[in-house]
Amino acid sequence: MIGAAPTLAGLAGVLAALLQFAGAPKTMPLLAALPFDLTLAAAAGLCGLLPLMLAHGGWRLGRGLALPLLGAAGMWLWWVVAGAWSVNANSAVAKLLPMVLIGPVMLAAGLLVGADGAGRRALVLAVTGIGIFVGASVAWGLATDGVVLGGEVGADPSRTRVQYQLAGLAVASAAGLVAVRLVASRGAGTLLNGTLLLALLAASAIPGGRAALLATAGVVLLMPVVSLWLRGRYAAAAAWLGMAALAGLVGAGWLLSDPDRAAGIRGIERVFGDPADGPEERVAMWRAALRMIEPAGIGPGGYPQAAGFGADPGMHPHNHALEALTEAGLPGLVLWLLAFGGAALLALAQLPRVEPGRAAAIGALVLPVAITVMVSTDLTNRMAWFALGLALSLGVSRARV
Repeated sequence: MIGAAPTLAGLAGVLAALLQFAGAPKTMPLLAALPFDLTLAAAAGLCGLLPLMLAHGGWRLGRGLALPLLGAAGMWLWWVVAGAWSVNANSAVAKLLPMVLIGPVMLAAGLLVGADGAGRRALVLAVTGIGIFVGASVAWGLATDGVVLGGEVGADPSRTRVQYQLAGLAVASAAGLVAVRLVASRGAGTLLNGTLLLALLAASAIPGGRAALLATAGVVLLMPVVSLWLRGRYAAAAAWLGMAALAGLVGAGWLLSDPDRAAGIRGIERVFGDPADGPEERVAMWRAALRMIEPAGIGPGGYPQAAGFGADPGMHPHNHALEALTEAGLPGLVLWLLAFGGAALLALAQLPRVEPGRAAAIGALVLPVAITVMVSTDLTNRMAWFALGLALSLGVSRARV
């Protein structure tokens, strides 16, 4: 039983990766016709494995975990209480179910898988594979007219929006992980990882998600620097930062210098030429959220109706902190800061204490989601809770018993 612990953890890591990014691969042409729901299958398997991982023991929790975990638990409790005065009872129930029931499971999954060596390695490999598969599938689908991205006439808004945003996040996470591996590799591994990174960078511009493009740039710039810096290779860290930034500017300039080169690259079009759903709309939604602040909040799921959008759940503030403040008031914001802000501080404090590769890999998985939650998505998104668990996993160690 004890000897099976690494195998169980590795399988949990693969299932966690599938559950985290299931919305992207299952809409790809190759997997769209699966006879079962990939999300439900991964969730069922992971829920069965997490108790087994716990039962094998060897977990050591750092004291810095207390406040973030209390903040997360307080959020779930307070949001249920705030549901009593929500302006829309149906919207409140629709929001509370995924947040309160799925959120704790995803946080626990990130905490356990991120802290276990075998689970974390399997997670990294699975996310890298998913990112490569999704990037290649989107590129091939567009080339053969088999994929329609969000924003195009005739597209199904609910399907295509999920596809391009999650596709971009999957590619961004994979690019960050490959970049971390690149700066630690030698010989043929350097050539392989370098080629793969270039392919993923090209793929990141195809789906058209602005947040994903920003996440890709941030994770590829910063996570190799973290890995090199923690290893004491300060000159190499500075060199990577300078060269990567220069290469990005040169590449962007080359693309934009000729409109024909950028034609059809959805990411470039949305950043520089597509006003639809642009930054102005985000700012308007943030201002609307600020205007409806009340001490105890307007209740979970109340923002769309209070802002005049009806009961459309997709019309949320697109910023976690504002969402917490608007829907759960000052207590909600304080609890959000304890949970997510506390996790960020814990992760930064733990960087010098954990193995550099582990810190950089966790950062590559967390940073894209952290950027996304501040400009898109809401508190019902399971990816945010899984990323929170991964960040907190830096404060957990596991010894094989």
